[in-house]
Amino acid sequence: MNNDTDAVIVKLEGVTRVFTQGKVEVRALRGVDLEIQRGEFTAIIGPSGSGKTTTLNIIGALDDPTAGRVLLEGRDLTKLGRGELSRIRRDRIGFVFQAYNLIPVLTAYENAEMVLALKGAPKAERQRKVMQLLAEVGLEGMEHRRPDELSGGQQQRVAIARAIATNPAVVLADEPTANVDSETAERLLTIMEKLNREHGATFIFSTHDPRVMARARRIIHMVDGRVDRDERRDQHGAPA
Repeated sequence: MNNDTDAVIVKLEGVTRVFTQGKVEVRALRGVDLEIQRGEFTAIIGPSGSGKTTTLNIIGALDDPTAGRVLLEGRDLTKLGRGELSRIRRDRIGFVFQAYNLIPVLTAYENAEMVLALKGAPKAERQRKVMQLLAEVGLEGMEHRRPDELSGGQQQRVAIARAIATNPAVVLADEPTANVDSETAERLLTIMEKLNREHGATFIFSTHDPRVMARARRIIHMVDGRVDRDERRDQHGAPA
């Protein structure tokens, strides 16, 4: 296998997604071809209904394509059973949602630890990893707080720590800055950039947020369920 192939972590080939709403057929995706390389910091943008969230859900094995293939680290997700897809979501995909999706009765530590515990990681390894990550996202000393004792931005930091705890192949972030103020959004993006740079975590965002677009090194523009434009930038934000 050559180096270019090794670098491709996500690949969509002719992906179509059709939903039925009553008697109406909605084509959310129309033959999408897309490759994401390891270590990218990519934003998928477009108007509501353009297909960006559906694309993220299909990459994350939260939804199935109607047609086409979805490959993660070379594995065709469309050929796997539900049990194997669940393991892949647990071990190889990190999720950061707009609504945080933390478990209210668990502490910040327990929320961040949860995926590692489900994976069966030893307690000492879980403790070392989770404390390190909470420190990296600026929550050192807050590990015993529950979500209702944290601000929105702090809750999203817990979600980011949880998302990368298993060293996933890719982190999918669906509008992660939508529910926080501008200053907090910039802090969250700085944290995610640092994790991308220092841990090699691959980030794919679905977003309307200009602040995310300004930081992204690749912007995929979607219109009417298709990739309309694919724009790459250098580290200074200029077209590459």
